[in-house]
Amino acid sequence: MAEVEIGLGKSGRRAYRLDEVAVIPSRRTRDLADVDISWQIDAYRFDIPVLAASTDSVTSPATAVSMGELGGVGVLDLEGVWTRCEDPAADLAELSAAPLDAATARLRELYARPVQPELVAARIAEIAEAGVRTAGRVRPQRAERLAPHAIAADINLLVISGTIVSAEHVSSAGDPLNLKTFIRRMQTPVIVGGCVSYQAALHLMRTGAAGVLVGAGSGHAGTTRRVLGLDAPQATAIADARAARMRHLDETGVYCHVIADGTMSTGGDIAKAIVCGADAAMVGLPLASASDSPCPGRHWDLSSGHPTLPRGRILDVEPRGTLAEILRGPALGPDGATNLMGGLRTSMAKCGYTDVKDFQRAAVAIVSP
Repeated sequence: MAEVEIGLGKSGRRAYRLDEVAVIPSRRTRDLADVDISWQIDAYRFDIPVLAASTDSVTSPATAVSMGELGGVGVLDLEGVWTRCEDPAADLAELSAAPLDAATARLRELYARPVQPELVAARIAEIAEAGVRTAGRVRPQRAERLAPHAIAADINLLVISGTIVSAEHVSSAGDPLNLKTFIRRMQTPVIVGGCVSYQAALHLMRTGAAGVLVGAGSGHAGTTRRVLGLDAPQATAIADARAARMRHLDETGVYCHVIADGTMSTGGDIAKAIVCGADAAMVGLPLASASDSPCPGRHWDLSSGHPTLPRGRILDVEPRGTLAEILRGPALGPDGATNLMGGLRTSMAKCGYTDVKDFQRAAVAIVSP
């Protein structure tokens, strides 16, 4: 891709956000009933290609069960309030009702409490008892300590994530987590991220990960670009990860899933992420706007409660409908905020594709946002 000169001796690529691209319909259309939006990673098949984001404002044990019943999977934050508090319902209700400044201070207090490893296993078991697939997220710094408790509870998918996660972390303070060694001794499929470049995605794929998350805290509540100056427009970042997946497949014969993480609000956004190369989407704000979300009316990023350098904020969120209505419909208005899967299915039908992998071959055009 051609680079643009920023100044003498410094140039940069032109990159694109999802709202700067559009999917181009082909010569063929399909009947909606013939469109299959299911997704399979490792041995696990899901009816919809959606992971509920691993933040406490989106995923609780109850909403993880609901996500499973609706065909997706909820990723529980194994370092969140559900593993720091025996019963955080009152704390979440307080966060929902408090003024934003007070809610932010309270959130940091809650996240300052120690994670209780026994609750990690208990929460995963609670979700599994409902008969749905289980998924949980840990940071690389705590993976060695907390993952065994999740594995003991027979977790189905383990997510290792942070604002940016690399396969080559270097530290003078001690031996960091060796992702390749850690992942390859796991019997459980591991998803790892975030990343926003071809090289970073390729190196994460080479660790043996089943999937990589593409995004750098660039969701609706994230402030990473403002606080750290780091980001990459999502359409280009996904396309770069897609290219890394192709190279990794050529090298190893192993298909590593690309999961778009951040900035998606509608079924059309998810459709564009898939056409750019994603196999599935991790969705936050749209699901936090469910009336039955863990903290109705509020949403925050994973890093919002950081004690010294938060890269996210608490947002007021207007309730849009139930979780079922947001994902499966019926749509409650013309803005695309409800019936996300209906939007994705219709986009695929209008372009003539019957499954998600084929839909990745659709053409795109660059448009003005």
